[in-house]
Amino acid sequence: MREQLVRQAMAAAGVDALVLRPSPDFRFLGGAGDAFLVVVRDRPPIETSDPAALVPRGARRVGVDDEMRVAELFAMRIDAELIPASAVLRPLRLRKSPGEVEAVARAAGAADAVLTAARELAWFGATEREMAARLRALMVEGGCEELLSVRVAAGEHTAARAHAPTERVINPGDALQVSVCGRWDGFCAEVARVFAVAEPPEDFEAMYSVVLAARAAALEAVRPGAPAAQVAGRALQVIEDSGYGDFAQVNGRGVGWGPDEGPRLDEPEPLADGMTLCVAPAIQLSGLFGARVADTVACGRDGALLLTPGSPALHVLDR
Repeated sequence: MREQLVRQAMAAAGVDALVLRPSPDFRFLGGAGDAFLVVVRDRPPIETSDPAALVPRGARRVGVDDEMRVAELFAMRIDAELIPASAVLRPLRLRKSPGEVEAVARAAGAADAVLTAARELAWFGATEREMAARLRALMVEGGCEELLSVRVAAGEHTAARAHAPTERVINPGDALQVSVCGRWDGFCAEVARVFAVAEPPEDFEAMYSVVLAARAAALEAVRPGAPAAQVAGRALQVIEDSGYGDFAQVNGRGVGWGPDEGPRLDEPEPLADGMTLCVAPAIQLSGLFGARVADTVACGRDGALLLTPGSPALHVLDR
């Protein structure tokens, strides 16, 4: 069935062949290993080390993997118009089958379990880098086959929109922003949670309660037919009404075969049953502290299905 839909999409786009390297699109079409996958309209997909040999002679338009390396493109010497394969495959990947939703749920549960286990680690006196390494180890122990991102931010670093772990020492009274994103059994998920060491900073809990209210509003907005942007819009409205609008960041995107596959939550595209998303509201007060909560959810017939079951409540670490 999937191959038939792909061929129909290829015909509609005037694409004679798809050439995929190991990537989310590659896995979506059954690719395994390190070879290329070539899809044409009249035979099953074939894995090969020489993709150009399988592209039909006279092909006028060929879709190439969005993750294709420049050297790989030059080596293939395909004499045709090249377009991103995502133009054909992205619409087909947006909605997941029930089995695929279950697979995303397993990945989300594994990511969530990492942050649950992280509560038992010794944080006092460790550096952000050291704790990020421990989280990576927990991910691998939990069966993660590809580590996509690990974030540990302490104190004032929690207010940064993009922060790489440093040698900053984690101390009592620090807020902590912790997140993991990875691939388990072929599917991706992300979860982010907020901790405090010994006790939260002054005024932190009041700010964090607004983030949790924004999260609840976003999840309530996830339902078939709703514009994707409405999910972020509802969360942003809660933050703006609280007076933190100038410090808000509400983002999100589709997750599943890849960590970022659409729809994005700043797009008008309507949600549909079977879409799986990462929803992530945040407030970031520069120079002070911030908080970001991220959950992986599925859009079900009756609304959001939360796939990251761990509580988002502020967890105060005792060591």
